[in-house]
Amino acid sequence: MAKSTETAAQRAQRTIHAGGEWLAASSGATREILDPADARPFAVVAEGDEQDTDLAVAAARRAFDTGDWPQTPVADRAAVLRRVADLLVRDRESLGLLESRDAGKTVEEGRVDIDCVADAFRYFADLVAGEGAGRVVDAGSPDIHSVVVYEPVGVCAMITPWNYPLLQASWKIAPALAAGNTFVIKPSEITPLTTIALIDLLAEAGLPAGVANIVTGPGHTVGARLAEHPGVDLVSFTGGLISGTKVAQAAAVTVKKVALELGGKNPNVVFADACETEEGFDTAVDQALNAAFIHSGQVCSAGGRLIVEESVRERFVAELVRRARRIRLGRGTEDGVECGPLVSEQQRARTEDYVASALAEGAELRCGGKRPEPSPRRPESGYFYEPTVLDHCHRDMRVVREEVFGPVLTVETFRTEDEAVALANDTEYGLAGAVWTADAGRARRVAGRLRHGTVWINDFHPYLPQAEWGGFGKSGVGRELGPAGLAEYRESKHVYQNLAPKPVRWFTG
Repeated sequence: MAKSTETAAQRAQRTIHAGGEWLAASSGATREILDPADARPFAVVAEGDEQDTDLAVAAARRAFDTGDWPQTPVADRAAVLRRVADLLVRDRESLGLLESRDAGKTVEEGRVDIDCVADAFRYFADLVAGEGAGRVVDAGSPDIHSVVVYEPVGVCAMITPWNYPLLQASWKIAPALAAGNTFVIKPSEITPLTTIALIDLLAEAGLPAGVANIVTGPGHTVGARLAEHPGVDLVSFTGGLISGTKVAQAAAVTVKKVALELGGKNPNVVFADACETEEGFDTAVDQALNAAFIHSGQVCSAGGRLIVEESVRERFVAELVRRARRIRLGRGTEDGVECGPLVSEQQRARTEDYVASALAEGAELRCGGKRPEPSPRRPESGYFYEPTVLDHCHRDMRVVREEVFGPVLTVETFRTEDEAVALANDTEYGLAGAVWTADAGRARRVAGRLRHGTVWINDFHPYLPQAEWGGFGKSGVGRELGPAGLAEYRESKHVYQNLAPKPVRWFTG
């Protein structure tokens, strides 16, 4: 066999995967991937378009309609998913580093992401492996056997965001494969690298050719074509509200299934009794920092709205500001760095615009609000922005109403429980929220009244793969994770069998 003369650069540009082959874009176009810590290119990928998307969908369609994967026994599908999880653990360090360079987060955050990805694959493997053959329905007669069975939807289109590239991909890929589907995924064009790597791991784990396909390219071409494509049976999108609305509109033409996770404007409600002890106060402040500034606030569930009881407001905010000023910003791959850059210049400019509008509308800047001074670990060319606390905010401000997706925390106050709930629910989103209190009864009451898909009590940010994730209102439709996350990728079919058929005699002729 002749030795390949392909260079590493040429291989890197073949990042469209269709029918088991790595391909260059049909147009020959490529895109440089920038490190947000210094704005320098460190990778090149293919820039796909509608033609490449059609090719990938056709491959997924063939694999579903004539391939073996949809009929593969559940135990065998689960075994493939478990092998993927093992490979992720094997490659944890390299993938964590790649996630850090691609998205700007710290390496430690990248490693945690890979652990969570492996957990998702294991969870869905265990979930399908533990199921029965269907749900038996009591038809009221021993002569009738009635069962509801669950079958794969078909070809799934997946459009994923830039903030948690591999994690968000796994929340879609793992249940889709567990259910027996094929798929085409479009990662964010600015953070595609770990998703590309995952496609190779799926093949290494034994997934048949054509089941997993990827097209790297922009949303207005690749994403739009996936949403409208008549060969796609389901589209799952995670991203912004405006883009999600366009996806839903395009998908409606072919009446395909749609799942949308569109972000949130998430309240973190702190009652005074949570701060009565020094330990309680320290924990609530620490978690408020985590809620707002993990991954520079580029988290759909970020607790960017601090809603704190008036009697502890000044002490709480003063300590929060003191600690926020000490957060160590820098390149995510460097030791000691606690917070990395924003993902792009566009995202930093967006954050700056929100802060400027807040100040114009009367907010008080307590800390941050600017680009940091450059340093060896913080190049001037990087997309860094200081953790920012805006005090004396109110609901009429854009920064309070709209999702910033940057390291910006707004502060609102309340006096009564009813006022706290009203403020927390005063948003068109409803993804997640938290309540901090030492009163167990109050915790249950407030959690029950909050109109958000996830509610944390005395905590912020943890999720479980076995518990559904999704939101109310404009945070989207459908759920990821948990049994409902698997159900998104299935169709239910009722099979009714008459064991003793006889004439009905409805018609007498």
